[in-house]
Amino acid sequence: MPSATPTDRREARISTELHAIRKRAAEIQGRSPTDFVVSAVQEAAQRTIEQGEVVRLSLPDSERFAQAILSPPDPSPALAHAFARRRKLLSAE
Repeated sequence: MPSATPTDRREARISTELHAIRKRAAEIQGRSPTDFVVSAVQEAAQRTIEQGEVVRLSLPDSERFAQAILSPPDPSPALAHAFARRRKLLSAE
């Protein structure tokens, strides 16, 4: 017997007008109203997550970022000291 995919039922109160719009949109796409809502929620959620996790840079900012990676500045004295301390600590093991 194949394992069933767990599902969670949710309900929402929507206006009569929104119900009619959802029903018509689902008909246009050839889906059930439930499938339409599930698909719309999934697309909106993925878009929201992407917008929150993806950093978009302007062309000048991307060029500055690439230049910083390709030609990083010399480490500050504090960073050089931290690297030296790390090397010393790791070589003591």
